[in-house]
Amino acid sequence: MTGNERTGILAWGMYLPYWRLQRAAIGATLGGPAGRGTRAVASYDEDTTTMGVEAARRALRALRGSPPDDLYFATPAPTYLDKTNATAIHAAVELPEWSGAYDLLGSVRSSVAALRAAQTQAASGGTRSLAVVADLRTGLAGGPEERDSGDGAAAFVFGPGSTDNPIAAELVAHAAVSSEFLDRWRIPGDADSQVWEERFGQEVYVPLVEAAAAEAWRRAGVVAADIDYLVLAGLHVRGVQAAGKSLGTRPEATVADRSAVVGNLGAAQAGMLLADALEQAAPGDLIAVVVVADGADVSVFRATDAITEVQSGRAALGMSTVADSVGAGRDDLPYARFLTWRGGLRREPPRRPDPERAGAPATWRVTPWKSGFTASDCRACGFRHLPPSRVCLRCRTIDEMDPVRMADAVGRVATFTVDHLAFSPSPPVVGAVVDFEGGGRYRCEMTDVDPERLAIGSQVEMTFRVLSTAKGIHNYFWKARPVGTLTDGSGDERNGDA
Repeated sequence: MTGNERTGILAWGMYLPYWRLQRAAIGATLGGPAGRGTRAVASYDEDTTTMGVEAARRALRALRGSPPDDLYFATPAPTYLDKTNATAIHAAVELPEWSGAYDLLGSVRSSVAALRAAQTQAASGGTRSLAVVADLRTGLAGGPEERDSGDGAAAFVFGPGSTDNPIAAELVAHAAVSSEFLDRWRIPGDADSQVWEERFGQEVYVPLVEAAAAEAWRRAGVVAADIDYLVLAGLHVRGVQAAGKSLGTRPEATVADRSAVVGNLGAAQAGMLLADALEQAAPGDLIAVVVVADGADVSVFRATDAITEVQSGRAALGMSTVADSVGAGRDDLPYARFLTWRGGLRREPPRRPDPERAGAPATWRVTPWKSGFTASDCRACGFRHLPPSRVCLRCRTIDEMDPVRMADAVGRVATFTVDHLAFSPSPPVVGAVVDFEGGGRYRCEMTDVDPERLAIGSQVEMTFRVLSTAKGIHNYFWKARPVGTLTDGSGDERNGDA
């Protein structure tokens, strides 16, 4: 491929966690005013890396042909510092070894950098690039940051179009304005962000957004009234709202921010709303993405004639829309449990030895299994091994195995146990034996599950989670969850009962 081919967005994916926290529960517990609606909450076994994996899996599900050459991961809440987080996503979605994996960390604006890097790499090199943005937001108990934020991730594949993967939308123009001022900050080691007085931020942001938008309109050869979908994203809510009103776009063009249900997703907010616009757009529609953070970025995309085909292809694969994802989830998370998960409430630990940290050499040797959930099929008799094995358990053939990725396989519960004695940050512990379609059986822990609705025969799928953390090392592996618990695909019931 050359760098002269048309490039654009080929595929996208959105992930929102299973849990929702009622804002009224915060007020009821702390005695403050009761907020309305809910916010999305990452579970105790999720972080920005695992959410990034889930978003990337959804984006790649609709992709045909060659995998992305590069992966750019942006988050203000990285799981690791001084270690690349994108490599865990790279391994979990099984990108080729020659694919690059890079982090862009520290601020909400880093999400724009990831999208820009992926788009620019695709345009200049004629290759495919994957941008993943994720955020896990919290704040002081009872504060607006805790109440109004949310957790989630989005992913986009940029590259040249093909018969199997036509371009859904092309970047028409981008403009940015930067300014050094104090709006929001957090120094290394601090858990919570600090913000300056809101009126000052609004005063600074509005002219920055207006300037960036005016330049973007000029470069795109359009006027504000031509915009069909306006995405407004940023953590300075007053600044975002005021800037949006000053741009001159049609009021009905503004994409609903979904904050009443899932909260403001921070770095992932623009990605969620861009995905929402792509799922609604018609050929020729203009989508403007405005990100307000330490300045302003305005990107203008035009939906291609193939947008309807891309939308139909996603529907044929059973992929859910952003609207479906927002409407799913479980909204009875106790506030005390939320505080425990976020470290705001220190609870009595289990009276047992702490877990041992995962060993680097041993982990590296089993990366395909541990990160990609890759099993092995015996060439001689077809028996499937989970975990993979060199020796066939059925016919005893040695080293005659083919790798089989099981992370995307669907299975059914053969039997399960609900354990009310074992320690868990989200009790009870549910363990299940899963029979996979196409062969294979595995015993694993379940997550995002309502034990009252689980049954033998319930359909389940695999999800990438944190098993434990010990001495600063996160032990990632795969758990099972009921199909339909979230919104990536395939079940109508909330917990996927058979």
